Amino acid sequence: MRVEWYGQSSFDLRSEQGSVFIDPFGDMSPAAARGLVFDYPPIDGVAADLVLVTHEHFDHNAVEAIGGEPAILRSTAGRLDSPIGEVVGVASEHDEVAGTQRGPNTIFSFELDGLRVCHFGDFGQLALRDEQAAAIGAVDLLFLPVGDGPTIGPAQARTIVEQLRPRWVVPMHYRTPRINFLEPADAFLEMFDRVERLPAAAFETGRLESGSETIVVAPAAP
Repeated sequence: MRVEWYGQSSFDLRSEQGSVFIDPFGDMSPAAARGLVFDYPPIDGVAADLVLVTHEHFDHNAVEAIGGEPAILRSTAGRLDSPIGEVVGVASEHDEVAGTQRGPNTIFSFELDGLRVCHFGDFGQLALRDEQAAAIGAVDLLFLPVGDGPTIGPAQARTIVEQLRPRWVVPMHYRTPRINFLEPADAFLEMFDRVERLPAAAFETGRLESGSETIVVAPAAP
C-alpha cells in the first residue's frame, strides 16, 4: 500500500484493491483571520474511490478537493458498505466533555491491501473506552493525533498505542513548519524505542520494518 500525507490529518491510501482519501482540507484562508498559519500545499489532482470524513470541521471535510466519483462517508458510525468493502465507523468525541464543546468525531477502521487501517480523526476524549477499542479490533496501521490542543496529546496517544498494539503508528495533527498551532510531535516520538523518520511525505508499507513492538513511522511534512 502506498500512503501519502498531505498535512494535518489528510492521507491518501492506494493499493490494487482501491484508493481511500481521509480528511481532505480545502481553502484554508479563513484560518488567517484567526491568526492561524496553515501553509500545506493545496490538495490537487487527486482522485479516490472512497473519501472518509471523520468530523465536519473545515480542515477535515473538503470532499470537493478530491476528484473522480468517490463514495463519501461523512462522520457516520456503524458498519458501512463502501467500494473497498466494509468500513467500521466508531462514534467518539472531539473533546473531553462528551462532544459538547467541539462535537462528534468518528474513528474509521477498514482493510486495504491485507492491512487493517485505523484513523482516529480529531479524537479528543480523555481516554479510549473499552467498547470503542473492542469495536476497532486489531490494527496494523494506526493514524493518531498527537498535537494536543483540541485533540489528545502525547501521553494519551501513547496509552492508545498500548491498548491497540498496532504494527505501525503514524502521528498526525501536530505542529510542523507549515502551521503555527498545535504542539510538535517530538514528545510523542521520544516515548518509543523504534522510530522511523522518513525523508518524504509518502511511503510504501511493504518497505517498512516490522516486529513484535510498535514502530512509529513519521513522514516528512509535505
